[in-house]
Amino acid sequence: MSLIRLENGWILYGLILIPVLFILFLSYRVIAKKRLSIFGQADLIEKLMPDVSRYKPAVKFTLLMLGLAFIILGVANPQIGSKIEEAKREGVDVIIAIDVSNSMKAEDIRPNRLERAKQSVSKMIDKFLSDRIGIVVFAGDAFLQLPVTTDYSAAKLFLSNIDTDIIPTPGTAIGSAIELAVESFKTDESKRKALIILTDGENHEDDAVAAAAEARKKNIIVYTIGVGDPDGAPIPIYQNNQRSGFRKDNQDNVIMTKLDPVLLQKIASAGGGKFVRSSSYSEADLSKILDDIAKLDKTKFESKLFTDYEDRFQYFLAAALFFIVAELILSEKKNKYLTSLNLFGGKKL
Repeated sequence: MSLIRLENGWILYGLILIPVLFILFLSYRVIAKKRLSIFGQADLIEKLMPDVSRYKPAVKFTLLMLGLAFIILGVANPQIGSKIEEAKREGVDVIIAIDVSNSMKAEDIRPNRLERAKQSVSKMIDKFLSDRIGIVVFAGDAFLQLPVTTDYSAAKLFLSNIDTDIIPTPGTAIGSAIELAVESFKTDESKRKALIILTDGENHEDDAVAAAAEARKKNIIVYTIGVGDPDGAPIPIYQNNQRSGFRKDNQDNVIMTKLDPVLLQKIASAGGGKFVRSSSYSEADLSKILDDIAKLDKTKFESKLFTDYEDRFQYFLAAALFFIVAELILSEKKNKYLTSLNLFGGKKL
């Protein structure tokens, strides 16, 4: 097993130069050909310059561009992780539960409730240091999206793929999400753990307050972040990424979805945690929750870390040198030996 990384990944933006230079080269060739056409027909001009190859300049330029590409890759310095160590770490186990019900598409906060929730989770992940995190998504049912892990890159990857169609069962079952999170934590109940729920609070399926109280008995502190506005907003319907209308009830009335801060406050109180409203919270409010979590009991665990990385820039620079030297050696003139062979009986180079 190995891990590949780039020491200077931003250098790869330099690769954009290569297609730009190719366009400039082709433009120059077209302009030069037009200028030569002033002096006569192409066949006549070719006879007047018998040693000049039509194709070698393009070959030389391609070699030069290959050399430049490998220089850029070499400066970026690809590295291969070659040594793995078992590292002893301490941190809090945290599971983040994200509501993906249809009401989370409401746009009372921009761009919509679900995107705001994902932005909040992304900020949280950036602030975690050695804690283990997991992700649960829920609508009418709950699903473990990511088991507890220290791989924050994987967490952000899974987070980016979360949408309202990830769970087909409609509804909002906050209690099911709490119960699944409790089951997903490690079995050690002597250490306190944290569950952060991001939802609009429109719970229709179960008793979320009772589930939070049960979680607290197992040393799991429940925090809630309310996503939405108490005044409410309609739930948009999208077709081909275009909004085509809003959800309606059986009487053809537009359904208004509202944040339920009272329920979310009750869930947080029953779970021994705190409640924050997403429509008004600041970085300081988010920090209050994270600071509170940081005070929880730390769990000791082992994780595998790549500790030694070997540079591989030399291989790319060697390839770059090869192409540059080849470009310097290659003459723009026709090769008299290849020309005299004329193996295919076509026009001579």
